[in-house]
Amino acid sequence: MQLPIFVVDAFAARRFQGNPAAVCPLTRWLPDAKLQAIASENNLSETAFLVRRGAAWDLRWFTPACEVAMCGHATLASGHVLYEHFDERAPTFRFRTKSGELRVTRRGTRLALDLPVRAPQRRKLDPRFARALGAKPKALLEGIFALAVFDDEREVRALTPDLARVAKLHPVGVIVTAPGRGKVDFVSRFFAPAAGIDEDPVTGSAHSTLVPYWAERLGKTRLTALQVSKRIGELGCELAGDRVVLLGRAHTYLQGAIRV
Repeated sequence: MQLPIFVVDAFAARRFQGNPAAVCPLTRWLPDAKLQAIASENNLSETAFLVRRGAAWDLRWFTPACEVAMCGHATLASGHVLYEHFDERAPTFRFRTKSGELRVTRRGTRLALDLPVRAPQRRKLDPRFARALGAKPKALLEGIFALAVFDDEREVRALTPDLARVAKLHPVGVIVTAPGRGKVDFVSRFFAPAAGIDEDPVTGSAHSTLVPYWAERLGKTRLTALQVSKRIGELGCELAGDRVVLLGRAHTYLQGAIRV
């Protein structure tokens, strides 16, 4: 059996930046073990699988190690593939997922990804975070991810975490963040060794937690964000009630077929 595959750099100003996601449109669902095997073989942070059902699409995401409940960049990449390679004309693509309905809409040269808010709650500082991250955060919060807040962008960029220890901090992943320098409101990095991803280049789902935190702290609902991994990711962010809208560009890197 041959299946189409695309690799898309999402939240990227240009190719070779942002976060590469594999996108595999299917006519029907394959067994979960086969989906996981494909994602493991791709060895990207996420592989998205989508199947049309009526006017919307069922969408699932797999890391090389497991299925996840939410993935932003691979959803943006899926919308890009439908717009650019399947000539779909819908103004908005609706995706049914384990995290509810997600939507991707074209806005000029960018795509807008609509996610549910996942606001974090403040918790006591835990000394394990300083040992695992290599620096002591100023504050610690937790929601679907752990969120460690630092004072300065340079601290976040300089972190060299002990990934074995990070894997024990949270069952999904740890976000680190700080105020941005210059025109950027905030920066972040994301580590998820427990899910098979040492450092994710750009993490849309993390911004469902980051945006409500920074919107409250900075007193505004429109923000600019930079994920300062080696590949760099650029995101426009909007807080709209109980939704977060992330704006970014996407670029196809690879188009082909796989044999399973």
